[in-house]
Amino acid sequence: MNKTVIMICMGLGSTIGSVTPWLFGDHDLLSAWPIIGGLVGGIVGIWLGVKLSKMLS
Repeated sequence: MNKTVIMICMGLGSTIGSVTPWLFGDHDLLSAWPIIGGLVGGIVGIWLGVKLSKMLS
């Protein structure tokens, strides 16, 4: 259960982090901001997933 929660949070975080620059007007497909946003979002998602899995167990 713990790994599942962490992986779901990582996936959601990286997706949100990748889409966020596009919402703020960065429509260049070759830009590095979606990659950086996905990396940061994934790290935040893992952190949040660990905290959430500790609360659930």
